[in-house]
Amino acid sequence: MTLKVRSETSLNGITKDIHPHLGSINGKHRKMSTGSWDSDLPFPRVPTSLSVILVGAAAVLCYVNSLAGGFVFDDSEAIINNEDLKPETPIFNLLYNDFWGTRLTHNASHKSYRPLTVLSFRWNYWLAGGLHPRGFHLINVALHGTVSILSLAIFNLLLGGSCHRAALLASMLFAVHPIHAEAVAGVVGRADLLCALFYFLAFITYCSSLHVKRAANQAAMLLLSMVFCALAMFCKEQGITVIGVCSVYDVIVSGKQHPIRITNLLWKSFIQNKSGALGCSGQCFVTPSSYDTPAVQNNSCKEYNRQKHDSVNSEYDFRPLLLRHVVLLLSGLSLLTVRWQVMASATPTFQWVDNPASFADSILTRVLTYNYIYVLNGWLLLCPEWLCFDWSMGCIPLVESLEPRVLSIGLFWLIFILLLWRSLSTPSRKDQRSLIMCLAAMVIPFLPATNIFFRVGFVIAERVLYLPSVGFCLLIIVGLRQLAMFHRARWAIQVGYIYVVFVLGIRAVSRSAEWQTEALLFRSGLSVCPLNAKVHYNIAKNAGDAGNRTLAVLEYREALRLHSEYDQAMNNLANILKDEGKLHEAEKLLRKAVQLRPDFAAAWMNLGIVLASLKHHSEAEASYFTALSYRKKYPDCYYNLGNLYLDQQRYSDAYRAWRNATALKPTLTVAWSNMIIMLDSIGQMDRAETIAQEALVILPQEPSLHFNLANTLGKVGRFAEAEKHFKDAISLDMNNAVYCTNLGVLYHRWKKYDKAERLYRQALEINPQLQSAKDNMALLNKAQNRIANQQ
Repeated sequence: MTLKVRSETSLNGITKDIHPHLGSINGKHRKMSTGSWDSDLPFPRVPTSLSVILVGAAAVLCYVNSLAGGFVFDDSEAIINNEDLKPETPIFNLLYNDFWGTRLTHNASHKSYRPLTVLSFRWNYWLAGGLHPRGFHLINVALHGTVSILSLAIFNLLLGGSCHRAALLASMLFAVHPIHAEAVAGVVGRADLLCALFYFLAFITYCSSLHVKRAANQAAMLLLSMVFCALAMFCKEQGITVIGVCSVYDVIVSGKQHPIRITNLLWKSFIQNKSGALGCSGQCFVTPSSYDTPAVQNNSCKEYNRQKHDSVNSEYDFRPLLLRHVVLLLSGLSLLTVRWQVMASATPTFQWVDNPASFADSILTRVLTYNYIYVLNGWLLLCPEWLCFDWSMGCIPLVESLEPRVLSIGLFWLIFILLLWRSLSTPSRKDQRSLIMCLAAMVIPFLPATNIFFRVGFVIAERVLYLPSVGFCLLIIVGLRQLAMFHRARWAIQVGYIYVVFVLGIRAVSRSAEWQTEALLFRSGLSVCPLNAKVHYNIAKNAGDAGNRTLAVLEYREALRLHSEYDQAMNNLANILKDEGKLHEAEKLLRKAVQLRPDFAAAWMNLGIVLASLKHHSEAEASYFTALSYRKKYPDCYYNLGNLYLDQQRYSDAYRAWRNATALKPTLTVAWSNMIIMLDSIGQMDRAETIAQEALVILPQEPSLHFNLANTLGKVGRFAEAEKHFKDAISLDMNNAVYCTNLGVLYHRWKKYDKAERLYRQALEINPQLQSAKDNMALLNKAQNRIANQQ
């Protein structure tokens, strides 16, 4: 019997042959199953609306406890200390500053250009009226829920469509995976969440464009996809890799082309061009159904097209595919060019502590360590138990020889090569295409973190795995389907999957809770990376901020034991020792810190403070000037320089230094106060009053400024005005005994003894040990007794 074949030609280049679907078993033909590819999975088909609810709820429930968290770890620099979030900062600064608020052209910039992410932080700041962490965390959780819901469409597309059952199973794994805790529970992870959102939208739009018939509409969809790609990149650099995933999808899933066939075609085209063959000037078609079809040997386009129409296999026109890839290539190159120009055509500068392997002299050490890091990234996806906020420094010792860890590298590459071989050796069918898309979705987004193209500023960053986890979750489900095809115990697969989702969800909740406070987060790092000096450094810093100096000193010393050249730990430890009066040890640490890092402006300033305390005034001044040479806009340094000049009674120089400090930072209260007090002390009352009034325009709610102005006014006999500012100071800081005492002195001098007594008593209620209040109270009692005796 002869089969009649009908053919439909798509504008996207696919010629579809419509004929009965036949299968063969033991030489006998049967009608193939009409069930979906994922029907072997032992789970029911769930309606789309219910799938959305299940995935969204799982994603939110795992991380909803992060709403109780504060700003932790990197949030300090990216959120709290980032001036770009504040409404008074020009919004255009976002175009010139990096993610951390540093000018992109500055040597210290990490060149992380993410203006859309910073814009979302700024919107959070404006909406909440300040730095209220709950709102920031709420947006992160909502974004993760949205991205998880979108992953339903992503997984279905990666599998070639009509795989809603498999898509739901993969999306559930993605929603609850604990590797996402850093991206969701840490506010700075907003960059990864927004990047993933636009990444998914770019991929969905690109896939949709492949099924649009009108050329103009298809071009518009393709352009929109590249716009989403650009948005993803301006949220985080990883976003540009969606172009690679789109390319693989277009060839493998949409075009149903086998990688070996594509390779053979490109090679033969290269050979023909090299030999001077003109080839075919018309449309060129290849059969996508298998990769071992003999190549066409004739040189005539007419004969070739005759053979083409005799074939009963599907045919593919490569011209639309090539045109789309030209668009992808040009878009990618354009975005990379813009990104390079924004970086001022310079790569970021990192320190050894950020990525030790990249500074290793031996190529073998670099290669082995990089590969071991790939192994650990894979292990974190497979078994997310070892989670740490920072993997730098000594957390992962360098692999410098053929030690036991090399075995894990070999096993990792063996598994990867087997998967790659499986995807290449299998004929072009849905199993093979699904496996390729799993590998592409996992590997391509991870490429920027591999150190292959450029040095990165981290060893392992868990939030970088947010996008690669898409491919990993899909790989698990593809493997589960293969297992379900041959395994009779379907209930075991069901129970096993539910158990894994439950365990991952519990771990995600636990890890999210650890991100609520820095104390919990830093302590959790000790169990994973006890050799990481940065973990001990952060524990010490957190303890110091909480007032626990004993623990802070202990942990700083441990950090220095693990990494003897840790300049930041030296600087912070020296600050504590300075406050404890151990000036010589502090000086020694700071001198070593600036020797290790000559441009360490903070250490130079702190060295100046220590030298000033030791009365080495000329050396202290030189240290301050060195700090200012490395950091031009350094208000704290100008403030301390003014204190040095005040100690030397160089009043004009002190005034100029404090003026510079307030010019750079108008809210620096201590500099304003010191100017008022100094001018008051040298008898320049009018200037002191002028400075105080100027400061109060900027800081009208600062009690210390009202207090200092009141003291000045009281000295010149302007009691009524002084009384007003004393009362303002007390109303702003009601528990300040000194303010009450000085107002009492004003009343005492004003001969309003009843009010003076009341204020002295109020001061002593606040602080019973305040000697000045006791002394003034005694003087007041003597005056009252004297007056009573005279009467």
